[in-house]
Amino acid sequence: MYKVYIGYDSKEVDAYNACVNSLLTHSTIPIEIIPLKINDLRSKGVYWRDTDILSSTEFTFTRFLVPFLENYNGVALFCDCDFIFLEDIATLFTLQDDTKAVQCCKHQYTPSTKTKMDGATQYIYPRKNWSSLVIYNCNHPANKVLTPELINRETGQFLHRFMWLADEEIGDIPIQWNWLTDWYNEPEDGHPKALHFTQGGPWHNSYSKCKYSDVWLKYDTKARV
Repeated sequence: MYKVYIGYDSKEVDAYNACVNSLLTHSTIPIEIIPLKINDLRSKGVYWRDTDILSSTEFTFTRFLVPFLENYNGVALFCDCDFIFLEDIATLFTLQDDTKAVQCCKHQYTPSTKTKMDGATQYIYPRKNWSSLVIYNCNHPANKVLTPELINRETGQFLHRFMWLADEEIGDIPIQWNWLTDWYNEPEDGHPKALHFTQGGPWHNSYSKCKYSDVWLKYDTKARV
């Protein structure tokens, strides 16, 4: 069974449901989808850090618990909830490289807006959005440092920039699997295999007519007028 962890935010339930629907629609392999719900993780005693005023979602830090939650065994995928998968997730799992601790899309992304998602502050920092889609090699020795204690203590800079790893331990995923809808363009950058509505999507009032909104609506599980 292939494990897919999705960041869950109580304000983004429609986005989460559409992401799940897109995964199940295209998958030809058995997948177990696991929402990273902050309240569940707090009740289990594995997440206790205070709410960070710089965090734009409830899963800003919980994503890094995936290797621990998998008992540091096997391979697992993490993605933000604002993804729509357009192709079979089985293809993405074939890219997994045992020599790498993590794999991600290494964007060179500098957003032009100061806000996102109906008003959240847009912060600009190195390796932005690298951690929004990650193949975790959970049993890689370098990932053993990702304990609840470290994740509840360390800074966002340390975690989101994969600073517990050497650069050569960070593998690549083609950008088509993390297609930043406000940044990449067809056909010059290729064609998306998974859309990432990083600025906001049709579940936000101010992004109801955003780029690729028609695609997102195909996977929306909530009837809309």
